Amino acid sequence: MKEKGNTAAVTARTPVIGLPRALLYEREAVMWKAFFSSLGMRGIISAPTNREMLRLGAEAAIDEVCLSTKIYLGHVRSLFGKCDLILVPRVSNYGLHRNMCTKFESLYDLVCNVFRNTGQRFLAYNVDVLGGISEEKAFVDLGMALGFGRKDAVRAFRRAGRAAAEDWHKKISREERLYRTDQIKVLVAGHSYLTEDAYIGRPLFQYLEEMGVVPIRADRVDRKEALRQSVRVSPTIKWEMSRELLGSIQMHKSKVDGLILMSAFPCGPDSMVNEMIIRKFPDIPILNIVMDNQDGTAGLETRLESFTDILKLKRGEL
Repeated sequence: MKEKGNTAAVTARTPVIGLPRALLYEREAVMWKAFFSSLGMRGIISAPTNREMLRLGAEAAIDEVCLSTKIYLGHVRSLFGKCDLILVPRVSNYGLHRNMCTKFESLYDLVCNVFRNTGQRFLAYNVDVLGGISEEKAFVDLGMALGFGRKDAVRAFRRAGRAAAEDWHKKISREERLYRTDQIKVLVAGHSYLTEDAYIGRPLFQYLEEMGVVPIRADRVDRKEALRQSVRVSPTIKWEMSRELLGSIQMHKSKVDGLILMSAFPCGPDSMVNEMIIRKFPDIPILNIVMDNQDGTAGLETRLESFTDILKLKRGEL
C-alpha cells in the first residue's frame, strides 16, 4: 500500500470489489456503492453475520481484539474467492478532535497481515484530514488507482456524496418520527456496526419490540448537530462516533423513557464513554449491555425484560 497515494495499485482490468458487511459498512455503504457504481464497477457484499462467520473471525484474531473486529475478519474471510479485491478502508480522523478508534486506522494493515498467505488482494482508501488527506482526496485517489481519470473520480465521489446525504436524511426522518409515539421508548446508543449486525445487534431490537417497547437508534441523528451538542456534556471526548452518540443522547434524553448503552467487549473507548454517560445522565434509567461472542441469548432477554419492567413501573403501567 502506498501511504501517500492512499491505496494499493491495481490492474487496468475492472475488478469486482468485495464489501465486508461489518464495521464501517452500515455507515458508508451507500457512499461505497454509489461511488463504484458511478465508475461502472461491480461489487458484492458479504452475507449477514452468522455464528460460523464469527467463529472464523475469532480464529483469525488474537484474543485481545474487540468482538466487532473479530466479526469483520469473518466477513473478510467469507469473501475469498468471490471477488478480485476486498475494500478495507483506513480512516484515521476527520479533523481536530475528530479521531476514529485506532482499529479503523490500523484495519488495512491488520487485514493484510492476518491474511498475508492467502493470495487475496485488498484495496484501501486513507482518510487523514490532519495529515492533509480529505475524504474527497482519498476517494479520488482510489478512483485513479482503479484506472479512472481524475474528473471521473471527482464526479463519482460527488454523486456518491449526494446519494449518501439523501439516504441519511431519510433515515433520520424515520427515526425522528419514533420519538412521537405514546409507547415506551428506549434510546439505544450503540455504533451502527453493532445495532445493525444481524447476529449480535438486531436480536436486541426484536426482543424490545416483542415486549411492546419502541427502540430508537441514537446514531441516526444529524451528525453535525450531535457533535455540537456533545460538547455540552464533555468537551474532551475525541472519538468521532462516540461524540455523535453522546450528542444524540443530549438532544433526545427528554423524549425517551430509558437508555440502553450497547458496546462490544472489550471496547476501550466505549468502556470510558459509557461510564461517563452513566454519571452525566443520572435522571434517566440506563441499561449497560456489553456484547461478547458467547452463544445463547437467555441472559440478554432476562436483562431486557427486567429493564422494561422498571420503565413500565416508572410510567405507572405495572
